[in-house]
Amino acid sequence: MKLNYKTFGEGKPLIILHGLLGSLDNWQTLARRFSAEFKVYTVDLRNHGKSPHSEVHSYQAMADDLLEFLTHHQIDKAYFIGHSMGGKAAMQFAILHPQRVLKLIVVDIAPRTYESKHEAIFDALMKMDLSKITGREEADAILAETIQDASMRQFLLKNLDRNPDGSFRWKMNLKSLWMNYSNINTPLYSESKIDIPVTVIRGGLSGYVTENDLESFKEIFPHTRLITIPGAGHWVHADAPDAFYEIVRNELVFSKT
Repeated sequence: MKLNYKTFGEGKPLIILHGLLGSLDNWQTLARRFSAEFKVYTVDLRNHGKSPHSEVHSYQAMADDLLEFLTHHQIDKAYFIGHSMGGKAAMQFAILHPQRVLKLIVVDIAPRTYESKHEAIFDALMKMDLSKITGREEADAILAETIQDASMRQFLLKNLDRNPDGSFRWKMNLKSLWMNYSNINTPLYSESKIDIPVTVIRGGLSGYVTENDLESFKEIFPHTRLITIPGAGHWVHADAPDAFYEIVRNELVFSKT
């Protein structure tokens, strides 16, 4: 599958992968900052943004897409940043193709099973009759009936796109993502330890990565270190962009591991 992407800057390749129901646009501001020292590729994962839709949505499939992406762009090795689902996709790629990964930055996700947390969001999105929507404010008002967090609604509504006739559609493949939701929550496995450096950045207010999760990381990636950004939630890079940028830059530019 040929993934949609944008590029910024020049230098060693840095590939950034968004989370569930996100898109490459979520990372544009930070991508421009990183582009001072890297050639940054922001990527829409399958069934998201402007990338192709498929009935299949698994970490194996996403890893296959990334291998095709690197091959197409003649990238031998790259740095990876992956948030949430994108972090798991990057880990799966590193498990299968460790020789193609220079270093991995995993943002607020662990390689374990997660309980379902998005049912209410999927339900609200799938119940919205887009044929009756006349504008984004109306869509926001409808979502507000079940999703009180305004920042979450703004994040979700970035997926709303206009058709040529003025009607609205979802950019992401909502049906496929819901049908494959159990695949998104599944754990990752590796038959051998992966000898690449991994830095996990978690939000201090997020419960996605616990101290115990560090051991589950090290079972696969023994060279893992955990960094916490106080005051940030699950969207660490959005809640604390300056702190996140400095940590990542230090890990990729100055760190020897």
